[in-house]
Amino acid sequence: MSTARSRLALAFAGTAIAALALAGCASNDPLSGDSTGDAGTTESSTIVIGSQQYYSNEIIAEIYAQALEGAGFTVERNFNIGQRDLYMPSIEDGSIDLFPEYTGNLLQFFDKDTTATQPDDVYAALKDALPDGLTVLDQSPATDQDSYNVTAAFAKEHSLKSIADLANVDGVVLGGAPELETRPYGPTGLKDLYGVTVSFSATADTTVDELVAGNIQLADVYSADPLIKTKDLVTLEDPKGLFLASNVVPLVNADIADEIADVINPVSAKLTPEGLIALNVESTEDQRSSEDIAKDWLADNGLD
Repeated sequence: MSTARSRLALAFAGTAIAALALAGCASNDPLSGDSTGDAGTTESSTIVIGSQQYYSNEIIAEIYAQALEGAGFTVERNFNIGQRDLYMPSIEDGSIDLFPEYTGNLLQFFDKDTTATQPDDVYAALKDALPDGLTVLDQSPATDQDSYNVTAAFAKEHSLKSIADLANVDGVVLGGAPELETRPYGPTGLKDLYGVTVSFSATADTTVDELVAGNIQLADVYSADPLIKTKDLVTLEDPKGLFLASNVVPLVNADIADEIADVINPVSAKLTPEGLIALNVESTEDQRSSEDIAKDWLADNGLD
């Protein structure tokens, strides 16, 4: 019996009445996947997967779910819960077994004083910061974090690949939310870490439009934003770690981590930054369902 099954079987083995009640419920459960009606087997073989109330996060959660179902696991979906303060208690008490998370943001949730910014450093610090009973599987190359972007035309004109390359460009105007002006990765951080001098324009919801129009030359855009693809933007590399790395990472109940790692880790390895943007475009532009997006992605990557 697996650790997940042992943990849940003990919880329901107290009385014969409880077992019979569970068996009666399980026989009508369309998620059980168990024709025998055995309550202990049915309940304990179910992995509950959650997601934020955010289309990109739901797509990743659905990919996890279908990958596990393809490997013979029974899955229950508990999607669109909300933000971290709402769903974290359910993860910590074991009500949710698996959740797509983001390394940097999750690290800051548990350790507000962290100084780690680079992907591997953040991942290592996150492992140490997690409470007992939780762990993370392999982090993905894909990210959803602040990033600096330019138009493809501007990048070609000035031979830009990295934030550092901006040091050779005069008159750069940075656009973003008003608070970006005083954030450590804003104008001051650009100057201190990369020697890049910029002026600032508060653009908020119109940031990408202002960038495309040429009113600003540099924009703070989340790295998985579908507009990066649809508006032909170039995300500049950040080799010195100006931004806090937030790689996609599966947050999982430690009791079942080993049991599902061989299924979920290959998913994480295949999920690239460009690939996540493309998935988000399918959702926002093509209006495809998370189920269909996930099914095709798994097939395209040989994981179905």
